[in-house]
Amino acid sequence: MKRIVTLASGQFGDLPLEDLCVLAKKMGYDGLELATHAHFDVQKALHDQSYIPAVKATLAKHGLQCQAISAHLTGQCVGDVWDERLDNFAPSALAGQPEKIRQWAVEEMKDTARAAQKFGVSVVNGFTGSPIWARWYSYPQTSQRMIDDGYRLIHDLWTPIFDVFDQCGVSFALEVHPTEIAFDYYTTEHLLKLFDYRPTLGINFDPSHLVWQGVDEVGFVRDFASRIYHVHMKDVKMFRNDRAGILGSFLPFGDTRRAWNFVSVGHGDVDFDGIIRELNQAGYEGPLSVEWEDSGMDREFGATESCAYVKKMNFSASAFAFDSALSTN
Repeated sequence: MKRIVTLASGQFGDLPLEDLCVLAKKMGYDGLELATHAHFDVQKALHDQSYIPAVKATLAKHGLQCQAISAHLTGQCVGDVWDERLDNFAPSALAGQPEKIRQWAVEEMKDTARAAQKFGVSVVNGFTGSPIWARWYSYPQTSQRMIDDGYRLIHDLWTPIFDVFDQCGVSFALEVHPTEIAFDYYTTEHLLKLFDYRPTLGINFDPSHLVWQGVDEVGFVRDFASRIYHVHMKDVKMFRNDRAGILGSFLPFGDTRRAWNFVSVGHGDVDFDGIIRELNQAGYEGPLSVEWEDSGMDREFGATESCAYVKKMNFSASAFAFDSALSTN
């Protein structure tokens, strides 16, 4: 199978790139999806002539590839409504200054496209943020105009960013995710229509965020196949707990009282067999990137096991029909 199995680096941000490369190779990965908040410095990539060659040399030294970078934290700052949590995603000098954080994020996303082009990567994964996420329950009453205005703001904020992506020949793959403007099937459909199915905008498919919401992850791949530009392999486990609801109860990830938790790939309820079959049907040949988030399992053990599981599941479509030998014609 041509698809490589990579590791999303964001959850390993405590490790320098060199150390992460050593560990990723040891765990069996073919490459890394480099996060801009951890292992790929956008501004150094643009302004330090030695930076990109050094990153490439480090990857090559350990036999690793990079086919996508991720800018989730930056993208969140573009479209979100500010609260103090966003201060952790932006330069510290901008803390407590919502408009300056947004202005920084817009320009940084443009530079991320330019840095990706310079690095030789054609896909940037990330978030968009959402000015209307807090209104998802529609109480106090939420008018259609409020929803439309929220989508329009995202359109207005991201259109000039996507113009730069187009100039650079780079695509943006939105991770459909709670707190984003597109968080399930219908909101994704709405967003793509809003941008008139602009080719720049696609999907970083992560099934774990759909399953706990009750959305059919396999059908999602089938219906949005042409827009899937990158794939995150992440699992979620649903638990029988009559005391807990799917909203999380303000319990931290990993708490076994929760109704669901992210778990190592293969330990949850995501139908990866069905997903791979749909990806094969769609002709997807991009990376399968393990985003390891399991608070109940040792990180190295879990990420190693996840890599092995994904490689086992990374099968190709059949070159012939199984019953072709039965034909009499």
